[in-house]
Amino acid sequence: MSEPRIAYFATEFPRATDTFIQREVQALRNLGLDVETHAARRPGDEHMVGDEQRAMRDATSYVLPPSPLGLVQAHLGLLVRSPKRYVDALRLALDTKRPGLRGGLYQLFYFLEAGVLAQRLIGGKRTHVHSHFGDVSSSIAMLAGALANLPFSFTLHGPGVFFEAHTWRLDAKIERATFVSCISWFCRSQAQLLSSEEAADKLHIIHCGVDPERYRASAESRFNAPESDPTAPIRLAFAARLDHVKGLTILLDAMAQVNRDRRAAGLPEVHLEVAGDGPKRADFESHARKVGLADAVQFLGYVSQADVADLLARSDIYVLPSFAEGVPVSLMEPQASGIPVIATQVGGVSELVIDGETGFVVPPGDVDALATCIQKLADDRTLRTQLGTAGRKIVVEHFNSEEEARRLAALFRAAGSGAPTGSIAVRPEPAALRPTSR
Repeated sequence: MSEPRIAYFATEFPRATDTFIQREVQALRNLGLDVETHAARRPGDEHMVGDEQRAMRDATSYVLPPSPLGLVQAHLGLLVRSPKRYVDALRLALDTKRPGLRGGLYQLFYFLEAGVLAQRLIGGKRTHVHSHFGDVSSSIAMLAGALANLPFSFTLHGPGVFFEAHTWRLDAKIERATFVSCISWFCRSQAQLLSSEEAADKLHIIHCGVDPERYRASAESRFNAPESDPTAPIRLAFAARLDHVKGLTILLDAMAQVNRDRRAAGLPEVHLEVAGDGPKRADFESHARKVGLADAVQFLGYVSQADVADLLARSDIYVLPSFAEGVPVSLMEPQASGIPVIATQVGGVSELVIDGETGFVVPPGDVDALATCIQKLADDRTLRTQLGTAGRKIVVEHFNSEEEARRLAALFRAAGSGAPTGSIAVRPEPAALRPTSR
């Protein structure tokens, strides 16, 4: 049996915020799978934060903007190749459109894009189409798969798409998919709510992951480092898209509270470095000044993976106080570096951060609880080392990108052979996600 020839599709790829997809693609290629990358739009230069992104952008095929002639040729070719398949795909597009006139208009655009993509998949002799996320990208990938008569699968993240599950017809996508890669048990539970009992066997847990070896030296250096200067600030790190959902305002308010208390006690303040960019950056910078943190917070903008590693190497605590998450890679990287993390009890976070064992978990939006945890870690280097050691262990054992890629490759190969993917056991039981020792 020949190896599957997979097409990965995204609405925009590669971006600074989807390095986990880039790692997954490369890991699958390292395992011998033939993976092409396709996207609707070419990302701007602001997303090219390293040579890896530039190389992947150069190797990606983009649908937009299509030439009018190319668009007509693609759809006419598909119609001539199989009129019934074309009509069935068009009916699928109508059945899964979003509500209202605007929803129908957007679905028309998605169908047109799917036709261009389908012709490229046929021309490239692809045997499977896969996408990340449950909204636009999976809509186009599903329609392209229907037009090209190819099996379709997608990686389901959440949590945002679960608030619009019926709008994006996750039920239909799950039913049509040969398998669904769910990034957490929480994600899988939401997919089970949206699908039939018969579909449960195709819902697999495939974590987004990191390469723990990349952070080994940083972790070992941290664990073996001598006592630091007791007068130096405690260094906090935050790396994420600068948007309200990530809870950065809560972190800034908690920091202001912590620093007031520490100044009163004659203790060194906490300082924060923020890696990332987004629509709310100016608002966050303004808020930092408003709460008296102008000299304690540095906004770095988008940075490369190497720069993120450098940021983590010089940080003492990592904080991600989001209001909604799946299982964030932005927590795995500091944990792999041996940094204690503070996160919020949302989505699948507690599958990665076990409160009091591999980090601290606080209620979302609770400034006082967050300030208390920051203060506790700032005051206790032994506790920082204990949590950092356990955090690295859980990432090494359960969120290793190479191991997750092997599990995903097994699903692609099963789908390519026609075997039911429900027979592929790729994930340990939930209890196994606890560290084997404390």
